[in-house]
Amino acid sequence: MTPARPITLGLTGSIGMGKSTVAAMFAEAGVPVFDADAAVHVLQGPGGRVVSAIEAAFPGATGPNGVDRAMLGARVLGDRAALARLEAIVHPAVGEERAAFLARHATAPIVLFDVPLLFETGGESRVDRVVVVSAPPAIQHARVLARPGMTPAKLDAILARQLPDAEKVARADYVVPTGGSLDATRRAVASIIACLEGRETPLS
Repeated sequence: MTPARPITLGLTGSIGMGKSTVAAMFAEAGVPVFDADAAVHVLQGPGGRVVSAIEAAFPGATGPNGVDRAMLGARVLGDRAALARLEAIVHPAVGEERAAFLARHATAPIVLFDVPLLFETGGESRVDRVVVVSAPPAIQHARVLARPGMTPAKLDAILARQLPDAEKVARADYVVPTGGSLDATRRAVASIIACLEGRETPLS
């Protein structure tokens, strides 16, 4: 008999949709969460194991504190070839971190992978179910443009790399709305967990 393994959830959503807040709600409910962005920060930080490879591919983009993310971001923004070179370095390393996380939580009923570009990188094929976080465009834009250093041009460039929200929602197994109250969002998260545990049908 094949040993039981956790149900794997992929959590995604476009910038400004509240994905980090929803990931925290899953964690508060006891679901182990793998944060792909946090893994990248460690891999690219001081002593990180992809720093030397990134320096070789993008000379001058690293320093004593690891990768200069602002400089590297500026060099790949809008340059598909440069972005592909970077992803070829980072994605395999993140995959190894993901496998180690899954091994550590092999007995958990559910685990969640917080992956901003899940659909864009084909990551939906590596999880059992996909959860998309969504909010109305006006709320999304207001959230993002309130961030320090963010401009409409930068937001447009970021959104150009991401699938439209409507397409993500159409491809999701579950959708968590974040345009209302935190309590409503938390109820949607609890409903998904209950559904996966076989206790109820998820909230629509």
